[in-house]
Amino acid sequence: MHALVEDFLFSLRHERGQAEHTQKTYAGLLEKFLLWAGQNQLASWRDVQLKHLTAFLEVERDRQLTGSSHASKGKLSASSLYLQIAAFRAFFKWAETEKHPPANPAENLSLPRRWKRLPKALSKEDVEQILKPLAEPSPSDLCDQAILELAYASGLRLAELRNLRLEQLHLEAGFVTVIGKGNKERVVPVGSFAVAALNRYLTVARPQLVRAKSPANVFLTQRGTPFAHVTMWLRVTGRVKKADIDRHVTPHMLRHSFATHLLEHGADLRVIQELLGHSSISTTEIYTHVAGQRLREVHEKFHPRAK
Repeated sequence: MHALVEDFLFSLRHERGQAEHTQKTYAGLLEKFLLWAGQNQLASWRDVQLKHLTAFLEVERDRQLTGSSHASKGKLSASSLYLQIAAFRAFFKWAETEKHPPANPAENLSLPRRWKRLPKALSKEDVEQILKPLAEPSPSDLCDQAILELAYASGLRLAELRNLRLEQLHLEAGFVTVIGKGNKERVVPVGSFAVAALNRYLTVARPQLVRAKSPANVFLTQRGTPFAHVTMWLRVTGRVKKADIDRHVTPHMLRHSFATHLLEHGADLRVIQELLGHSSISTTEIYTHVAGQRLREVHEKFHPRAK
């Protein structure tokens, strides 16, 4: 059973080009099921039926979370169960394609409805405060400045910023090529402020961060290594604290702000979808709720029968 899961994960990595986070999530969730299956005398994937999947999900749903002091507060959320079911469905669909089990026991598992969380965007004033250059910046400060400017100017995900390489920069032409989820490549324009910050970082700061074995990643730590996810997260949040922003700000909020501010200024939703690298327009449509007030103002101003 473990071997088949490894084959599935290999396929995710090298054939389907799934994001690293998705790979790790599915690996952890399927490993959890394998542990439960061993405890319940399931020795082969051929023995697994729909009743076993639902029994496992019921156990998970009622399981008290580690560190929770009260059972009613410690149960798994609908989002966690959603991910577990998604992992089952992806695995068994792949296994069915590969002719492994005789049937797909997960095909009748229905995904629970998930509440869509509205993305939290920063105000334009907060963005300006965060992006205000530091006086006498260090090489690391210039790196942080370039990361923040690019994140807001182009809406890149944290993983896309971490993995961005020098050959993907086309600053004279004003754009970068980005490898997003599913190894999909897209072209994203870069504004003049971000171009200036990147050029200063590449000219002044990055040469001081490069070591003998440094890769071609654009952004490097003080040790000359690529950023880990948590390291870049902490660097961004640290810069926010220096800007005296009195709210919790995550790196992804710069991406949300990028999309929200574009929509508020009249950008087409399809264009924003392309810039963000969303495979479905429904994912991008959530920003219409954030910018709803702005859309109503535009409607009242331009529609002949709005008033």
